[in-house]
Order: sequence, then structure tokens, then C-alpha cells
Amino acid sequence: MEFKNHTPGFFTLLGLSEKPYLRLPLFSFFLCAYTLCVVGNFLISLLILTQPQLHTPMYILLGSLSLVDIFLTSLTIPRALCGFLSGNNTISYVGCFLQLFLFHMVGNMDSFVLAIMALDRYAAVCQPLHYSAIMSKKTCICLVTISWIIVSLHSVLFTVMTSILPYCDWNVHHFFCDVPAMLMLSCTDTYTQQMVVFIEGSLIVMGPMLFIVGSYVLIIRAVLKLNSSQGRRKTFSTCSSHLTVVILFYSSIIFMYFRPSNLYSPMYDQVVSIVYSVITPMLNPFIYSLRNKEVKTAAKKVLHCGCNGEK
Repeated sequence: MEFKNHTPGFFTLLGLSEKPYLRLPLFSFFLCAYTLCVVGNFLISLLILTQPQLHTPMYILLGSLSLVDIFLTSLTIPRALCGFLSGNNTISYVGCFLQLFLFHMVGNMDSFVLAIMALDRYAAVCQPLHYSAIMSKKTCICLVTISWIIVSLHSVLFTVMTSILPYCDWNVHHFFCDVPAMLMLSCTDTYTQQMVVFIEGSLIVMGPMLFIVGSYVLIIRAVLKLNSSQGRRKTFSTCSSHLTVVILFYSSIIFMYFRPSNLYSPMYDQVVSIVYSVITPMLNPFIYSLRNKEVKTAAKKVLHCGCNGEK
């Protein structure tokens, strides 16, 4: 078999639709989603930074999640917006795999931060007397640092594995460079790469998820032992925001990366990728602000002080 080109100079991101009349609606949707994501997550981070009552491990981790979400959406949406406006959807070979590397690194960091937040909730509910020792500042820094190292190594593996493939087609059926879409363009059989994605990807993604599930099993067991129904409601309310984000994030990730290759569909994959790369980061600040009493109280305090200052 003769390969057409081993090292193409650029790829073309076909995006969500090649129909010109859909560019404006798609541009409007992505622009609104990106604006809401950046503004919402930035305000959450700023609120946590400026309000002393939120200087606890739980909210520091929430601030970290907000910054990761801003970075995650900034890796894909601005490039897509430029494509919708200009019609130029080309991306260089190096730029494509740099985007792939950063997207997988930051995207997987999302799941690790959610796992550390689950540990925080477990310590608060199940080990309240030892909470400060379990979730100390040093522990949080160590966990976050180790997580960045793990996701970086994971991204290096995926990027190298994908970039060394020979490509016969340079039209990526996606609005950003992602592993499943890139594997479909290769001239060679990608069974080995698909197995690496499934096995190694399962460890990286399912590891934090199983940790979260285990944490919540212990949390629910502890909550059910409480005698007070008010205490149960209060405890569940502190965990509901985090659990909502976890379900939304992992349901789309599992569908995207852990299914047989014969079920691959560019259209469905693009829609699902929007959920975890655009919709979830956009909704996170609203879920946490609307369902978290302490965040709402801090926000009202800031607004109240701002109104009094203007007077």
C-alpha cells in the first residue's frame, strides 16, 4: 500500500457543518456559550479569591476547576469562531497536535479536580474531626501537582501516538483536533491506537470516576445514618452541585471515548464533544452558584457592598 503523504503541512477542520447558511447560527451559539463560560467562571474565581469565607479547600478547588474550564474552552472555541467568520478552517500540522495535546491535558485535569473535590466532600461528611488534616493546604497542592503530571504524561502519549501516523486525508470531521477524528484519517490500520485509547484512556478517565463513585457511596452511607432529616438535606445539598457536574461531564466523556470503533459517527461525536468541551464548562458556574448557599451569600454580599459604595 502506498501512502499519499506522511507529513501533511496542514489540516482542514470541517467543523459542525459545511453549509454556509449555518455559519451565523453556529457562530452566535459558540460566541454566547464562550462568553457565558469565561464570564461565569471568571466571576466564580474572583469571588473565591476576594471573599475570606470562601478560602477553604472546597472553594479553592472550585476556583481551580473554573480556571481549568476557561482554559479548556479557550483551546477550541476562539479558533472555531475565526473559522465561522473567515471561512478559513485550516490549521497547521504542528498547531493541530499542539491543540490535541493541550486539550487532552486540560480536559483530563477537569476529571482529576472533580475527584479531589469528591475527596474533600468525603472528608467533610465522613471524617469531620480529621478534615483539616486530610484536606490541608499541603495535601491539596500535592494532589493538584501530581494530577498535572499524570495528565501531561497521558497527553504526551496520545499526541505522539497520533502524530506519527501516516495520513491520507487532511479533512478533520470536527471543529478541533481530537484523537478519534484524527485516527479516521490515517492510511494504516489504527487498531493498536484504538486499544491504547480504550485501555490507557480508561485508566485516566475511569480512575477518577471510580474514586468519585466510591466517595459518594461512603458519603450516602454516612448521611443515611444521620437521625435528623434536616441534617440529611443540608449534607446532600452541599454535595448536589458537585454530583450534578460529575454526571454531566462523565456521561459525555464515556460515550465519546469508550465505545466500539464501528459505532463512530462524526456527527454524533461532534455533538457529544460540545457537551463536555462547551456546555459543561459553561454550566459549571451556574450550577455551583445557584445550588450553593455560601456562594450565593458571598455574591449577595459583594453586590450589597457595591450598591452601598455607589451611594
